[in-house]
Amino acid sequence: MKHSAQRTGHVAWQIGQIVASRVERALRPFQLTLAQNSALTQAILDPGVSSATAARRTAITPQSMGTAVNGLVERGLLERRTAPGDRRTHRLHATEAGLRLSAQADSVVDATHAEALEALTPLEQEQVHSLLVKLLASLNPASMDGASAPRGAGGPI
Repeated sequence: MKHSAQRTGHVAWQIGQIVASRVERALRPFQLTLAQNSALTQAILDPGVSSATAARRTAITPQSMGTAVNGLVERGLLERRTAPGDRRTHRLHATEAGLRLSAQADSVVDATHAEALEALTPLEQEQVHSLLVKLLASLNPASMDGASAPRGAGGPI
């Protein structure tokens, strides 16, 4: 039996926790949480996405996505619009202010990711990314939907 530190899933979890912590720290100057950044990104990549779909794609609980969306709406970064023919479903749309803030935050997030991957050569980075996307597609097929799919899976990262 393998010790937990030797299990691939545990190693992936540790890396995810470390990168998420670094990204959260990088997003603080923008007053964005990781969940809020994910919600805003989903609304930009797929205008009119529902909160439930955004939550499934990003593996965030519906409750956490709802809290993130509420905070973005209160700050004027995101709008909820009623879906035509379905008054109960709200569609998420980034405002101009949301688009501007997201563009600024993206550059910091990209730099944070690049720093985290510095130990790997560019070829190794591509290989790891490709394998992780393959696992993600298997474990969370919803993450592969539409424009929000990770690069290497039919869409941008």
